[in-house]
Amino acid sequence: MLVTRILITSIFTLNYLFCYTQTVVSEEFNKLVEKPDYKSATIGIEVIDATTGQDIFSENSEKLMIPASVLKIVTSATALEILGADYRFKTRIGYKGSISHNELTGDLVIISGGDPTLGSSYFSGKDFLHEWAGKIREAGIEKITGNIVLDGSDYEAEELPPTWVWGDIGNYYGACFNSFTNHDNLFAITFKSGNAGEKTEIISTSPVIEGLKIENRVVASDDKNDNAFVYGSPFDKNRLIKGTIPKGKEKFSIKASMPSPAELFGLMFIKAIRDVGIVFNGTSIVSSVRTGNFTEIHTHYSPSLDEIIKKLNYESVNLFAEHLLVQLGFEKNKKGGRESGIVVINNFWKELGFETQNLVMEDGSGLSHFNAVTPSFLNQVLKYMYHSKNSGSFIESLPSAGEGTLSSFSNTAFPENTLRAKSGSMTRVRCYSGYITCNSGKTLIFTVMVNHFAGTHAQLRSGIEHLLLSVKKNF
Repeated sequence: MLVTRILITSIFTLNYLFCYTQTVVSEEFNKLVEKPDYKSATIGIEVIDATTGQDIFSENSEKLMIPASVLKIVTSATALEILGADYRFKTRIGYKGSISHNELTGDLVIISGGDPTLGSSYFSGKDFLHEWAGKIREAGIEKITGNIVLDGSDYEAEELPPTWVWGDIGNYYGACFNSFTNHDNLFAITFKSGNAGEKTEIISTSPVIEGLKIENRVVASDDKNDNAFVYGSPFDKNRLIKGTIPKGKEKFSIKASMPSPAELFGLMFIKAIRDVGIVFNGTSIVSSVRTGNFTEIHTHYSPSLDEIIKKLNYESVNLFAEHLLVQLGFEKNKKGGRESGIVVINNFWKELGFETQNLVMEDGSGLSHFNAVTPSFLNQVLKYMYHSKNSGSFIESLPSAGEGTLSSFSNTAFPENTLRAKSGSMTRVRCYSGYITCNSGKTLIFTVMVNHFAGTHAQLRSGIEHLLLSVKKNF
């Protein structure tokens, strides 16, 4: 009888404490949603136990909402599970034709493997083209009679997700997949600015893009931030730049998405092979070759997938996410493409029993406003990855407070990796999804999604940080 009483008392006490902590967090949540700027917004939240999956706190957790960059959680998790942490993209360099007396009678061929890291600033930025040119010279080729053939035929020709908006695609975060992605598919535009209100001057672009035409409407401002926006498509070389940059700068650089990455790739490779002393008078063309007629000289391997995903989630690199999406299509269907990659992702989670009607994907990065996912679906992916053999690679790819895209979160409030999360933001959208280690030692999984809010991102971010701190302290 005494044991029964103790058991009943313990259960009652635990239930009381659980209800109390729920109430505290609920009050913090209500403080946030009742603010005038968020009263008409759509807000979804779910907090679950990472080990058991028990629902701790939720509101609108089954509503489809625009995720922005937290969609990268789904893309990167699927890539890790299907391709593996040690997976590497490979680019093949060789020729078709014959070599006699150090002369290649035929074409030099580059077969794309969809590598997003060639010349990337997120890695070494290594001069891979001169390295390849050296390998060609070492193979005994001193003269080439044909052309450089860029073969990207393992991938669909689509160069731009159709639901990306005009205001995004010209800017650095609008760089999209290309079979011959190089240098993050970006180019730098350097300005000189005078007094506030005066028109700025463009003093250089790098790398030099033949035929590039820029209409500059950027003016100098007292604002110390970069508020210049680039408009233009990947299909032409006309760019319009509007907005402001800080006043009184001798040099101030911004980055923009590169038009025709394959064209620039070819031109830079021509320069590289000439630099190592190879005689070449041909041109660069995009075409398909029969691999049966292809003789390989060198294979270039990317960094491992877990290294790529660390950069992808830590810095929220849209380009890397789009490449992973396309590569999933290639590895499963032998033809890489955005749509085939989306099918692979949906099928993967559906086969695991996930309700994939709660995931609507238009891209891999979250840049499309047509993406939609529920907070609950994201949490289930996070729970799956928490128990996965790839859990270490995945969780460590998410920034901690004070780092990466969580740099504005306090690492004093969330010390020693007690918060690891992916953020997502675009106009009137802000989301966070990840893991919290609470003061009790318990690990919780959370997703907070806010769509169509008024007010500033900074104010909302601060409100969400306070909400997450309440979760950390009380569970």
